[in-house]
Amino acid sequence: MPADCLFCKIVAGEIPSTRVYEDEELVAFEDVQPQAPVHVLIVPRKHVPTLNDVTDDDAPLIGRMMRAAARIAETRGTAAAGYRTLFNVNAGGGQTVFHLHLHVLGGRPLRPGLG
Repeated sequence: MPADCLFCKIVAGEIPSTRVYEDEELVAFEDVQPQAPVHVLIVPRKHVPTLNDVTDDDAPLIGRMMRAAARIAETRGTAAAGYRTLFNVNAGGGQTVFHLHLHVLGGRPLRPGLG
C-alpha cells in the first residue's frame, strides 16, 4: 500500500467512509463529491494505480467490479431505470486518485454519451 494513497487508507479503515458494499476483494463507498443522487466508488482492496496497470492475472477483478456495480445499482433502486459505470484513466482521462476505481452513477436521467 502506498503511504499516500487515499483509497488504500479508506480500504484499511484509516479514513472514514460510508461503505455500501464489501467483500474479500472489493470495497464500495459513497463518493464525497457526488455527481448524481447515486454515486458510489468501487475499489479493489489490492492497490492497482490505473486500468492500464491491470495484468492478465488481475483481469477477473474488473468483472467482479462490474458485477458489484450491478448489485449496488439494484440495491439503490436504479438498476431498472438505468445507471452509468465509468473508469477514469490517468490525469487526461479525469483520474484524480491513482487507485483503480469504478464510478457507479444513477438516480436521475443521465445525458447520452460521455457527459
